[in-house]
Amino acid sequence: MKILAVGRNYLEHIKELGNQTPEEPVIFSKPETAVLRNNEPFYYPDFSQDVHHELEIVLKISKPGKNIEEKFAHKYYDEIGLGIDFTARDLQSKLKAKGLPWDLAKGFNDSAPVSEFVKKENYDLKNLNFNLDINGERKQTGNTSLMIYSFDYLVAFVSRYFTLKTGDLIFTGTPAGVGPAKPGDRLTGRLAHRGLLDLEVK
Repeated sequence: MKILAVGRNYLEHIKELGNQTPEEPVIFSKPETAVLRNNEPFYYPDFSQDVHHELEIVLKISKPGKNIEEKFAHKYYDEIGLGIDFTARDLQSKLKAKGLPWDLAKGFNDSAPVSEFVKKENYDLKNLNFNLDINGERKQTGNTSLMIYSFDYLVAFVSRYFTLKTGDLIFTGTPAGVGPAKPGDRLTGRLAHRGLLDLEVK
């Protein structure tokens, strides 16, 4: 199982970090050891003092495929969920300044909490709300209508470079509102009106 993640897929998030709007999807990966399931607690790493939360909708690939045409991409995922792309922002900034890969800042242990997955047919994928609260305070609100690249486009795009296998996860980008998470925080994520994430930072 692999995790493919999309950066800079919501304009307001691009603006808040002062990045340029990409001409094609920005893709990075996380190892399988980054996955954190069942709302288990996230333990703050000792190599960072500035870990940020980035809430995203996650697609779970349901069958193998490569070089998938966009018009067929919907056939390759049946379920969606929520995930948090925890990012060691201080470490990422140092790496980016040196022109180095982001792996250490993005792919560290337990940096990809994922919720349970739900059937996609129960949702309007082109107009789907999701949000993140920290200690009961709303921090991130997103809607898929504001994505630069749609779910199907992303599946088709990444499949040109990586053969997708059953169980692979695609993190589809975060909306504006990213910020630090601290020990003692409780993060709760909702997809439409359904609570899917509820984890503590320790």
